[in-house]
Amino acid sequence: MSFQAYVERFGTPNWSGPEDFKDLAEAKGMLRPDFKATQLVTWLKQDFDLGHGHSMAIWAVFKSKGWVTDPKKK
Repeated sequence: MSFQAYVERFGTPNWSGPEDFKDLAEAKGMLRPDFKATQLVTWLKQDFDLGHGHSMAIWAVFKSKGWVTDPKKK
């Protein structure tokens, strides 16, 4: 299974992709330059009952799209 297929599998009927989580994070004021993976994982677990693996997959998408800064590339 491709990474993209993996990310798409855990959506809901109204799910359009990781962009939904980006929009929600922005609306909550969470998506800032100092936003960390642990914050995203905690939020996704608490509010959406996602597991750690799925949450980290969303984090990987956030990094690949440039929505968050990869601390290793600073």
